[in-house]
Amino acid sequence: MASHSMGLSLHDAARQVGVPFTVENEPEDKQVKVNGLNIHYLEWGDPDKPTILMLHGIQQQAHSWDFISLPLSTDYRIIAVDQRGHGDSDWSPDGDYSTDAYVGDVGSLVGELGLKDFHLVGHSMGGRNSLAWASLNPGVLKSLTIVDTGPETQRRGSDRIQRFRELPDELDTLEEFAQRVMEYTGRTREQTLGALKYSIRQRDDGKWTWKYDKVIRVRGFRPPAWTSEQLWEGWRRIDCPALVVRGARSDIFADETMQRMATEHHDCTAVTVSNAGHLVQGDNPPEFLAAVKGLLGRFD
Repeated sequence: MASHSMGLSLHDAARQVGVPFTVENEPEDKQVKVNGLNIHYLEWGDPDKPTILMLHGIQQQAHSWDFISLPLSTDYRIIAVDQRGHGDSDWSPDGDYSTDAYVGDVGSLVGELGLKDFHLVGHSMGGRNSLAWASLNPGVLKSLTIVDTGPETQRRGSDRIQRFRELPDELDTLEEFAQRVMEYTGRTREQTLGALKYSIRQRDDGKWTWKYDKVIRVRGFRPPAWTSEQLWEGWRRIDCPALVVRGARSDIFADETMQRMATEHHDCTAVTVSNAGHLVQGDNPPEFLAAVKGLLGRFD
């Protein structure tokens, strides 16, 4: 990651959007064998510091947390995972991208890395996977942060993401992908290119395509998932302090659902981040970081 041939470097991009950091840390690329799959992850910071495990959303990868991992890595060990079928991790040989498969991967990864008393943070798909795993593993987590998702999601936003996912996924130039992502996120070209390099690859025939499993891009892809009722039941079982974060412009996660989550958990803080849509930690990283630090500060 020391060489950035496309777009802004991480540190320059972070400064541009106002991320407060004091040390120009960079992560180390690592792999672990989980349920027969090679799972790639980024490790930041001192391994002797308290650990935060981060899970990204669908179509994303571990670098989607870079603006948050960078400033937190001075005080925490950060493990940001490429979940199965995403980033530089293996694709599932049988196309299993169910909630249960992801939950099984989290459990195996926690065991392989020997994680105990750690903080878990998940966005979107990673948030639901985090919720499900936490509900089945009491007494393990220090805290749980769920980002722009919950037991219920809004159809309008889900359909928008699915339409984006089903667009042609083999393009002639990197610039075509950059334009598509710029229109989708509203971010500058330099910021887009700086992040896009972790999400796409160039094939032997010269065309560019997404890194994540093509099965996930198939029209109508609907993997087996926990039902809303199962997720609500699981949410009520979670025994650690929780933070639920919503983007103010989110069309995925309704304020009503967030408020219900706060009500139905014994120790939950609900925060709405301004000037942010579904990709909260990338849209407004300083405000998102402040919310996360508010929860983490309780354990100092």
